[in-house]
Amino acid sequence: MNEKLSQMKPSASLVFMTRAKEMQKTDPGVIGLAGGEPDFATPDRISMAAMRALTEGDTHYVVGPGIPELRKGIAKKLREENGIICDENCILVTPGGKNAIYLAVHAILNEGDEAIILDPAWVSYEPIIQAAGGVPVHVKLDNRNDYRITEAALEAAVTDKTRLLIVNYPNNPTGRILHEDEADVLEAFLLRHPGVYLLSDEVYERIVYDGKQSLSMGARPAVAERVVTVNGFSKSVAMTGWRMGYLACCKEVFQAAYKLYQHSLSCMSGFMQRGAVEAFKCQREIEDMRAIYEQRRNMFVGILNSIPGVHCTLPEGAFYAWVHYDVKGMDSAAICEYLLEKARVVGMPGTAYGEYDVPSMRFSFANATDELETAANRIKEAILALYK
Repeated sequence: MNEKLSQMKPSASLVFMTRAKEMQKTDPGVIGLAGGEPDFATPDRISMAAMRALTEGDTHYVVGPGIPELRKGIAKKLREENGIICDENCILVTPGGKNAIYLAVHAILNEGDEAIILDPAWVSYEPIIQAAGGVPVHVKLDNRNDYRITEAALEAAVTDKTRLLIVNYPNNPTGRILHEDEADVLEAFLLRHPGVYLLSDEVYERIVYDGKQSLSMGARPAVAERVVTVNGFSKSVAMTGWRMGYLACCKEVFQAAYKLYQHSLSCMSGFMQRGAVEAFKCQREIEDMRAIYEQRRNMFVGILNSIPGVHCTLPEGAFYAWVHYDVKGMDSAAICEYLLEKARVVGMPGTAYGEYDVPSMRFSFANATDELETAANRIKEAILALYK
């Protein structure tokens, strides 16, 4: 048995999503808010394009890092929407953004190299680093400072073994976007440490609220060559089950990642790539979904913030409510279990994301609006019961 893999923690998100589905078999009233699964259907034009390609016989191997039409579309999107100038020949289409991260991390890290993770962080960064033989170095961002990136925090973590820094904005789980002053901090850090790459996970970048925009570090010319941008179609175009992601990077990282891709995946399905090409023509559908997420955010967070001992900062992006609790000394795990039992609502404990300083939970608000309202009111009723 591979010891490295046997010691790896399972995905907390999948554990709780599975738990919710098991509970729903005997109690359909259980509401699962642990996953990051849009409740919308994939836009019709995407599905129809894939079906046409399928019926036309596009079912064979696709040699290369992705069909030219798709990589050109990605390059155009990155240039026009994100300010990232990237050669389409350095874009790799992958089975989901998670695999893009896996390939990039393996391309950059050697055995024993260190990779910095900013906590709270998505649950899979650490295991992916470990699978590559790297050493995860956690930087705890301060909840009292709204989890802002600071020069002091980064410099306290960097060593001569540091080769990678991972950032994720809009952030899962906090919902924060990357602000200009923090992007300045990241750029200055990379300029001081020329041996360090930055992986920017931007899979939620089209899901932002209040007219804001999350910045892309790959748009900064001074450091662009050392930024690997990861994105995909799962969240913004409701294509989670399609497993369509991509990475854009310099030639050196691309070549290493593509070698691993060739020996592990071979290629992506051609007919699904044909469908993904149509995603760039779905601006109206993307905006409609984003607007509904914003309405759900306002309703769900509004109810949560009306509960004594509960606080949720209004997320700037993504579709997660990051909730802090001050409830009878209960920690994250205890609150999670209590709400599961009393409210029949499944969420994620904050400890799954590296937040140990304050009791917290993450809830997805990508569920149907009426279901979210029911869940929020059940949570409110359960918390109020603690004060009786």
